[in-house]
Amino acid sequence: MTRVLLLGGTGDALKLARQLGPAHVYSLAGLGKVPDDLNCAVRVGGFGGSAGLARYVASEGIDLVIDATHPYAAQISANAVQACRAANVPCWALRRPAWQPQAGDDWRMVGDWHELIGTLAPFRRPLFTLGREPLAHLDEIPPHQFWTVRVLDSHPDTARSRILAARGPFTLDGERALFALLAFDVVVSKNSGGGATEAKLEVARERGLPVIMLRRPLLPDVDREFATVAELLEALQA
Repeated sequence: MTRVLLLGGTGDALKLARQLGPAHVYSLAGLGKVPDDLNCAVRVGGFGGSAGLARYVASEGIDLVIDATHPYAAQISANAVQACRAANVPCWALRRPAWQPQAGDDWRMVGDWHELIGTLAPFRRPLFTLGREPLAHLDEIPPHQFWTVRVLDSHPDTARSRILAARGPFTLDGERALFALLAFDVVVSKNSGGGATEAKLEVARERGLPVIMLRRPLLPDVDREFATVAELLEALQA
């Protein structure tokens, strides 16, 4: 029987994990809620880079590694490919397609935090949906700006920021209400893809708001790549 190590932390990864039996392992970096309703084993914490992951794969008799981490978790994805090559096991990846701009969208593409902050300068009330990164910069908020930062875990507000602890999926009506209440004039986002957080883009389009979009990092080639959970599960069952 093939023993699977599933590298997760996303909603899609959790869907996969719920289909795995006791012989398999679901691995989480440790951020966010650890599920307690799975039949498979759950491992929390890092491996110590690609070498540590390769040792784990070999010592635990792993036959297949599935990278279902976030599209922006480039280092983890690189470590997975390097470890699989060292341990001589295949590496599959679930890589959901990126969002594509639609008619009426005003996307401002940026490559890093420095470029993002420069692009953000003309605006006053941004909504950040980048994860935890903006929390490290709350003491750098310009006097004319008030930031709303949406993250998974709670964090104290500051004089010029509001931290929203929330976990998707987010509904269209819910996003409409939030945008109206807090009067955002720009959205700052990763191009995560998928439907769980896409509603914010539709509301930005409706309200004529620009979106500052952080480009996806380049990810390494894998043995097999899948766009949906269903496709990957079908391949596993085969």
